[in-house]
Amino acid sequence: MDIKRNILLNPGPATTTDTVKRAQLVPDICPREREFGELMRELGTDLLKVVHADPADWTTVLFCGSGTIAMDACVSSLIPADGKLLIVNNGAYSARAAEMARAYSVPHIDLKFPIDGLPDLDVVEQTLREHPEIAAVYTTHQETGTGILNPVREIGALAHAHGAVMIADTISTYAMIPFTADDMNIDVCMSSAQKGIQGMTGLSYVLAKKSVLNAAKAYPVRSYYTNLIMQYEGFEQTGEMRFTPPVQTVYAAKRALAEYFAEGASKKWARHTRTIEAIHEGLERLGLKEAIPRAIQSGLVVAVEYPADFDFLRVHDYCYERGYTIYPGKMQTSSTFRLCALGAIDAPDIAGFFRVFEEALKA
Repeated sequence: MDIKRNILLNPGPATTTDTVKRAQLVPDICPREREFGELMRELGTDLLKVVHADPADWTTVLFCGSGTIAMDACVSSLIPADGKLLIVNNGAYSARAAEMARAYSVPHIDLKFPIDGLPDLDVVEQTLREHPEIAAVYTTHQETGTGILNPVREIGALAHAHGAVMIADTISTYAMIPFTADDMNIDVCMSSAQKGIQGMTGLSYVLAKKSVLNAAKAYPVRSYYTNLIMQYEGFEQTGEMRFTPPVQTVYAAKRALAEYFAEGASKKWARHTRTIEAIHEGLERLGLKEAIPRAIQSGLVVAVEYPADFDFLRVHDYCYERGYTIYPGKMQTSSTFRLCALGAIDAPDIAGFFRVFEEALKA
């Protein structure tokens, strides 16, 4: 296959390998066949391995859709009728979870912090202490709009100390930043195939402790298509997804996971680190300012402040025509664009990007 290789510096979908692309070229199969159900079951078990989750205690629930569908499933399904969801919100993606809670009339507290800094753990603890009805705490591991890495382990410890379940949006860190779910005090996390495993768009997954899902069977049904418990029980009973899965995307995800394990978590993280360091160096050389202090960055996303007289669309189009994609920012407080170290890219790709980017600035 002669496929043009584009370097995507957006926060997903990410640049994929040709072997992952080719994995979608399979004979047609009805997704109700036992063979395909077994493939999905194996995929779910492999996804648990990424975060070292014991399949005796954890399970994977697959959904057809982008990462937002996994967020939707958790927000709508894991809060009891007499409980509340605490959303630790310091960015666009935690704010999205709050929008979902409002849409589903989920009782919640939207605990807002500045978008350019870390949450205040003392305020989180005080809120938990003052509201014993909080049944679950939700936050985003990496706020992809800014590149801030939130203290999930510490927030999870506070949640557990007050008897609450810890839900972490790990959509943009899973299979990139190595972590162990239990060590991070996480009870539920999520991601999407087009992110860390470097698969294709259209498949997302929630990783959850079985005890959490079993407890949630008694909770209100606020959504039908994205109900986490219905999806979990449906697959356990039938070996099939309740609704049509993205068949070819599942094959690509299986291949992507095989490549993830072949590379290894530590080597993959080292590659992402090389890539982000190359981004930092390129920005410094051009005198461009990063919007977030390095000390609280994730090591995967850099939000860059616009230089003087910067026309994002013209620069984007110039780079896009030459095989490089940059992405607009999500900071209401300042004009930024983002460069991300996701996908099947490495430092030499960043060197190539900055040659084109500098040409674009001059042009």
